Amino acid sequence: MVSVTIAGKDFQKLITKRARTLLGLARCLSQCKSSDKIMVRPFLGQLFSQSLQLEELLDAYDAGNNCRWCSFRLLTAAIKLFSDVSYELLHIQHALPAYRLLPIERDFVKATEEAIEFAGDVLSRAAKQMVVRAGQLGLTVPSRSLREKSYAEEFPPGRLPHNCWMRRIETVSETVTLLATAFLNLAAESKDVRAASRAKPEEYASYVLGSVSEEKLRSLELRFHNLQSLYDTYVSGTKAEELDTDLPVLRGHISVVFHLLKTATSFAHYYERHVNKELCDSPTRFEPLVKAEELLLVLMKYSVTSISLYIDCAEYLCQRMLKRYAEVGRVEVSVPPYRGFHVRPSTLISKLVLHYGSEVRMQMDEENYDTCSPLELFRANEKINAQKRRWLASEIVHLKLVQEQSGQSDINAIVRSVVLTLAGQGKLILYEQPLQLPDEPTGKEGTLLEKVIDEMARLLAMGKIDVDANLTATFVGDKRVLADIKLLAESGYGEDNFGNNVPLPDKLGYLRR
Repeated sequence: MVSVTIAGKDFQKLITKRARTLLGLARCLSQCKSSDKIMVRPFLGQLFSQSLQLEELLDAYDAGNNCRWCSFRLLTAAIKLFSDVSYELLHIQHALPAYRLLPIERDFVKATEEAIEFAGDVLSRAAKQMVVRAGQLGLTVPSRSLREKSYAEEFPPGRLPHNCWMRRIETVSETVTLLATAFLNLAAESKDVRAASRAKPEEYASYVLGSVSEEKLRSLELRFHNLQSLYDTYVSGTKAEELDTDLPVLRGHISVVFHLLKTATSFAHYYERHVNKELCDSPTRFEPLVKAEELLLVLMKYSVTSISLYIDCAEYLCQRMLKRYAEVGRVEVSVPPYRGFHVRPSTLISKLVLHYGSEVRMQMDEENYDTCSPLELFRANEKINAQKRRWLASEIVHLKLVQEQSGQSDINAIVRSVVLTLAGQGKLILYEQPLQLPDEPTGKEGTLLEKVIDEMARLLAMGKIDVDANLTATFVGDKRVLADIKLLAESGYGEDNFGNNVPLPDKLGYLRR
């Protein structure tokens, strides 16, 4: 395909025609002394629309790769992005009274006002530079003043009455469970972004290259948008919202996090794509529209920190909602085959239970264990190991593996024979091959059988062997949590019989974060 070069005058004539409206808006913005009349949604919506159309036209002619037009294209992109993010910030500001947000440890209204002021300042600088650059390119900038009244936002007080027919939902509990669980899963997926809110200023740049990159923020933004759509499709306008007043509160938190993620994505995009970008030489070099540290500050201190705070409080809200609709059940599952409830399975169970915030207890031999604490679950190993020792002794006796009148005096030889016999029958697992026995026997008094059993118990305690005694534990609590515990148990608690890590099912993906 042959590339055709457009004549400079023809392209200038085209852009003069197509950029007229945007340049008029830019001129008005550059001359405005107060942002109150300009930082309104009707004006920003028009500014975004015109800059979007012009950017697409410039890109169609590869203006970004042309030394004469690249800076104009960059200014157009900046106006598009900051008019869009300003619109989002104004949406948040106006929607706050209706969101029913839980209190957080900051003045969010003031922080939003400061973010709006920051975005407005960037827009003003971009507009001024665009007017200057347009003149250098020979573009006509409209001189007629903009009719500011046509963009004014006036809001009579009050709201329209809710008199539409309400849809019914058969079971409110299922609806609440679906939404609360979905939010908790998204909260787990947001772990890295939430952790970034605690970063120090000198760490901001590294975080933008990692956990708060444009790519990761955009992916999370899409997930929260989907959750908001799920609510609006199945819950908005239903009786469920009247029966459970926490539902509209949850919806407000889903929405504010979604819109905050949109602002964060825009800020991260501009930082990655445009800040510190070296342009080719042009007749006039402009000062950067925004300094890197200023942009990172509003990204991290406003967007990311607010996202973290509102997810935190909504997480507790969801856990409270799930507790209210909890259906108590019980499930019996196998004990972790590799060394019982050691670090990995105990940590996964506790993480699972804490994720839902429900009360679940584990029962073994009429003793209860708090599943929220891995250390509490560790205690169960005392009973597990005792049961394994009893089972091992009973198998040795049942299979008559030790003959008192055998004439053998070498305890180690007898122990090796017992180990090999049980392993050959698939009743014993060898973790050490070749098996190294202790240099000295236990030295306990007793019959030959008792001595062999003592030596086998010592090998079990040392972790050299293990037995498949088909032990089980019972969990009692919320059925939804028990379903995940059962799935975790069926997946080997994240490990095989030798303690090697194995992948968890997708449904338990929140445990990997």
